[in-house]
Amino acid sequence: MTEIQTRNRSPQPKPWIEAIHAYVPGKSAGKDGRPLIKLSANENPLGTSELALAARANAPALYPDPDSKALRSRLGELHGIDPARIVMGTGSDELLNLAAQGYAGPGDEVIYVRYGFSVYDIAARRCGATPVVAPDADYGTDVDALLALVTDKTRVVFIANPNNPTGSFLPKGDIARLHAALPADVLLVVDQAYGEYVAPEDDDGAMALAEAHENVLVTRTFSKIFGLAGERIGWGTGAPGIVATLNRIRGPFNVSSTGQAMAAAALDDMAFVERARVHNRDERARFVEQIEAMGNHGLRALPSQANFVLILFEGALRAETAFEGLADRGYIVRWLPNQGLPHGLRITIGHPQDMDAIATALREMAEAAR
Repeated sequence: MTEIQTRNRSPQPKPWIEAIHAYVPGKSAGKDGRPLIKLSANENPLGTSELALAARANAPALYPDPDSKALRSRLGELHGIDPARIVMGTGSDELLNLAAQGYAGPGDEVIYVRYGFSVYDIAARRCGATPVVAPDADYGTDVDALLALVTDKTRVVFIANPNNPTGSFLPKGDIARLHAALPADVLLVVDQAYGEYVAPEDDDGAMALAEAHENVLVTRTFSKIFGLAGERIGWGTGAPGIVATLNRIRGPFNVSSTGQAMAAAALDDMAFVERARVHNRDERARFVEQIEAMGNHGLRALPSQANFVLILFEGALRAETAFEGLADRGYIVRWLPNQGLPHGLRITIGHPQDMDAIATALREMAEAAR
């Protein structure tokens, strides 16, 4: 037999693809298949702007504008960014993957923090790069620990701010310090999927860094506060060279006509966005206060700047037990053993009555577990 004939009898994936653990989305149904109130995917409980919903009906069914010109123009106007420095993605997930693909490969390293967004590991492995995980600081980003891992092989650093799934937040000074200490040939990606939930006065300064430097990419999404998760619309901004690189390798018609129309209309309803931000701020504070009252039962809510709270179960009540107990009561939340958090539940901030019901259920289970 020839060498070609003796090779594997079926196509074989690259070894780095084999090492990927596929992304596991939040569930929306119980074990018996019945639908549950879904607080596992960080969706906006207020739904979607009426302006965006109205725009859906008039979107053409033809191929979309491959460059999303009108949407990029509207984003540029809103944020004071040259539209030429904006790139669109099929959700911000596509842009995160493209950032790794465009700047890293076999033999290179991609750094992200422990308890960071699970897509970072996938993005690194997908392009053959080696993922490097930095130790956390009480479940948040430790800038010094991250910088200690930078080597001449480092090509990309991912930071989620606010972080998913922990909700932690790096202030402007820490983001600036991190960037200043990175080599100029390392791409810093600041993932601001939950950025609109942060109070304007707490801006982390990443957009300004992306405007001023050649090695910063900031990504955002319409999936969270805008309530357009089903349309898969993300965007990023950075230096012209970064935008050009991502445009070379993104899908040619990656944002649908419907998505472009709905996103542009959503940007015309910033009153909806502000209402969602205030609702989240107030309900999150109220829910955290209820969880803090259960500290004697070993429940701890991590500080969050996002639209969810990560609760740690450090007493008799186990997170898995609480997860199943909430499902029995009609609620699905996110249990995170695959992200190294078997003792944690990430709970999206929903309607007041739902948050009260969850807090009551957790208290009942915690008292029963004594």
